[in-house]
Amino acid sequence: MDDNKIIELYCARNENALRETENKYSSHLLFISMNILNSIVNGFECVNDTYFRAWNAIPPDNPVSLKYFLGKITRRISIDRLRRKFSGKRAGSEYELSLDELMECVPNTPDLATSVSENPEKRAEVSALDLFINDFINEQKEEVKDIFVMRYYFCDSIKRIAYCLGVSEGKVKSSLFRTRESLRKRLEKEGWIL
Repeated sequence: MDDNKIIELYCARNENALRETENKYSSHLLFISMNILNSIVNGFECVNDTYFRAWNAIPPDNPVSLKYFLGKITRRISIDRLRRKFSGKRAGSEYELSLDELMECVPNTPDLATSVSENPEKRAEVSALDLFINDFINEQKEEVKDIFVMRYYFCDSIKRIAYCLGVSEGKVKSSLFRTRESLRKRLEKEGWIL
C-alpha cells in the first residue's frame, strides 16, 4: 500500500494503518533496532513500541516520508533501551561503533540524553548542530549521502553498506573517512568547538 494511503488510515484512526505499516516496514524497522541492540527479542519490542508511538503521533504529525519517520522513532526507542541496559558500559553494537566514528568529527557534547531535556540552551545547540549536519550531508553526492546515512542513521555495518550499494568495503570506509574529515573541517571553520 502507498505511504500516503497508510497515513490517511492513521489520520482516520483506522487500525488497518498498523497492519499495513507492519506489512510494509517491519523488516526495515527490525533491522534498524537489531543493529543498535544486537537482540532480536528487544528488536521486536522496539518495533512494536514504534507502531504505538506512530499511532499516537499521526495525527497531528503528517510525515513527508513514512519510512524515515518510522525509522527515526525506532532508532530513538532502540537507543533509549540500549542506554538503559548498558548505562555506563559499552555495548559493542554497530550503533556504538558508528557513534565512536562520528564522535571524531562532531563537537564534544556531554550526555545529550539528559542535558538536552533539562537545558534549553543545550537543546538549541543540539538543534543547530543537527541542522548544520543535515545541510552538510544534503550537499554531498548521492552515493556519499547514502553511505553516511546508512552508517550513522541506520547503524548499518560497513559490510552491509558495501553489499547494498554494490561497492567494495574499502570504498565505503574511505568515503566515510573523507566525509567525516570534511564535516570536521566545516564545523571548525564555522566555529564549532571540537
